[in-house]
Amino acid sequence: MRLRNLKNKDVLLEECSYLIHEPWEYKGKWHEVFQNCQPIHLEIGMGKGDFIYEMALKNPDINFIGIEKYSGVLARAIKKYPQYLPNLRIVCLDALKLEQVFAREITTIYLNFSDPWPKRRNQDRRLTSEVFLHVYDSLFQEKKQIIMKTDNLGLFASSIVSLSKHGYILEEISFDLEHSLIPNVLTEYEKKFRSMGIKINYLKAVL
Repeated sequence: MRLRNLKNKDVLLEECSYLIHEPWEYKGKWHEVFQNCQPIHLEIGMGKGDFIYEMALKNPDINFIGIEKYSGVLARAIKKYPQYLPNLRIVCLDALKLEQVFAREITTIYLNFSDPWPKRRNQDRRLTSEVFLHVYDSLFQEKKQIIMKTDNLGLFASSIVSLSKHGYILEEISFDLEHSLIPNVLTEYEKKFRSMGIKINYLKAVL
């Protein structure tokens, strides 16, 4: 379902202290943005931002960057953020352009409820496809960590295969995250799915 644009979207984006307007200028220099050398975690496809805001709030010793392709969705996230967090930044960016913005400075990537692209002809568009895994190789520091949540079993299965082929080790995996012992911060989609009784699949892959 397509979201209606907020009437004051442009004003919200222009005045937002979280939003980085020209992110390519900081490639390889994101620690200058945060003015510290804390680890940087990246959420690709942050949606309306519940997850990354809560993560930044709970983990002040980690810097968080959320990217989202659609400016209208970002504006909705900005509108509901209750307070400024110095360890959070957001970027309006298509995931295909990640290499233009980051270089060897990310320690963890979050993929929460990404588009499953179920048709075979679109499999390279999945954020865990070999195409994107090669992109992530250039974003990570020495160690790599991908944390994924999805309600889609097809995407989850294909992700396990592609991550394994790329050399990742599945350190944690669950087909019912809600009833596991894995610590978890909910996304807006996850809250909805839980209320519907839909099980959430989770993995943490390291390399």
